Amino acid sequence: MSYPKEGLMVSYKATQDHFDRKSLPAVIKHAHAHDNIVGGWRDPDTGLYYFDSTRSFPEDSLAAALAFARENEQHTVYVASTDINVKSNYEQEDIRVILDCDMGSSTDDLFALMMLYRYMDMKRCTLLGVIVDRMDRANADAVDVMNNYYGYPDIPIGLEKAGVKDPHVYIPYHNMAYARDIDGNVLFKRSIGDKGEYMDGYKLYRKLLAAQPDKSVTIASIGFVTCLARLLQSGPDEFSPLSGEELVSRKVKNIYCMGGVFGDSFEHDYNFTAAIDFSLKFFELWPKDIDIVFSPGEVGDPLYYSAAQIIEDMDWTSSHPIKWIYEFLTEDKFQKMWDPLAVINAVEGDDIFYRLSPRGFVTLTPTGETIFREDPKGNARYQLPGDAGWSDFVLKYIRLMSIQH
Repeated sequence: MSYPKEGLMVSYKATQDHFDRKSLPAVIKHAHAHDNIVGGWRDPDTGLYYFDSTRSFPEDSLAAALAFARENEQHTVYVASTDINVKSNYEQEDIRVILDCDMGSSTDDLFALMMLYRYMDMKRCTLLGVIVDRMDRANADAVDVMNNYYGYPDIPIGLEKAGVKDPHVYIPYHNMAYARDIDGNVLFKRSIGDKGEYMDGYKLYRKLLAAQPDKSVTIASIGFVTCLARLLQSGPDEFSPLSGEELVSRKVKNIYCMGGVFGDSFEHDYNFTAAIDFSLKFFELWPKDIDIVFSPGEVGDPLYYSAAQIIEDMDWTSSHPIKWIYEFLTEDKFQKMWDPLAVINAVEGDDIFYRLSPRGFVTLTPTGETIFREDPKGNARYQLPGDAGWSDFVLKYIRLMSIQH
């Protein structure tokens, strides 16, 4: 008669639909033969209490727990230590993602990329490639480290080679790729050596898109839109006879974009303003029939993941690229988890985590303001801020991904 204080709880299919006193003994009998855990919940619509024999997984075994949930047709996994439910999504979708990031400045890019690896572990998506729209190969090398560390060394990486000159750097961690221990040994493995070349970002876009089925690709854009603008302006090449606009229109299903300032505020957006000429071209050429969901900064503002908490959550290893950055390269600069919100939306869909604005069209001014005009035929929506409970849930969800190994 004790309540589990930690563990990933998943119910067995064998005890589904046991909801009264007469059926409870069968649940207890099944639990005695398996894990000795009985779970229960009340359906507010019927007033019935449902009982289940339940299996517990360690909290760092989310992929295994979700696989078991799908086998047993359970919609969620319950995380006992944080009192949150994680959607199991046992009806799997074929989600093909390209991540477009400005790696090498704010650490939320690292967590967004980490989320995608964990989603792949759970068979939730396929990461087709990573585009780095902040110039300097060190930023691409940081992605290479992450690919190798999380077990996906073959994910292709593209690097912007004609973008924004010397953009502001908030947290200078790009040299993480070359970290060494006290004996001079390289800490983190890379697949691409110092003499290896990265494909130009827009060219990798063309290569990846050309190889995919029509209307199958989701783009998560969490940095500048330099490579996207260059892609849209590109012409036919060895990968496709289509222009960039035609290729995007044919292959891309939707895009989730970290950026924008909406509502009553007329502030400019950093990601779009830092590369304003590219951003204006992106807004001009992006096909009006492809959905775009913006993730404004205010949605992620309450999601503060402290350095101390990050290091504690990753105490399962002494050598971790993100942990190393927080231990040796930066003081706690109150990093907010803005970028993961676009990635979560891209994989989880529009109906699970977020409230979205009505449909409309978004235009960008030459000074970087995003202007939203409501229109039911529009291709654009934006995430609305959640309450304190929602912010707490999402941060716990990101933390849950951090402890997986």
